[in-house]
Amino acid sequence: MVAYVPGITEIDLKKIVLSIQQLAAGRSNAVGTVTLALSAATTVVTDKNCAAGSVILFMPTTANAAAEIGNGTMYVSAVANGSFTITHANSAVAGRTFLYAIHG
Repeated sequence: MVAYVPGITEIDLKKIVLSIQQLAAGRSNAVGTVTLALSAATTVVTDKNCAAGSVILFMPTTANAAAEIGNGTMYVSAVANGSFTITHANSAVAGRTFLYAIHG
């Protein structure tokens, strides 16, 4: 769901309108995929769209990811300009993969 972002000097009205239409349709460049680190208690995600004060939302894409959320052991412990940190169970379970969206 990538949105077209016109440059600051864009003068082509069609490109500007396309960008607005995509935003209204729910497109966003502030999304990604993350797999939790194995045998670690935190995973740092680098994303240029993240800023201090952003809200991070997750959607599990695997059974192991859904179990991690169900266990209540996963939360966002830090949000900064350019990255966020997920604190989670220190586990050797592979495949804890999530889609994420950044708001704000």
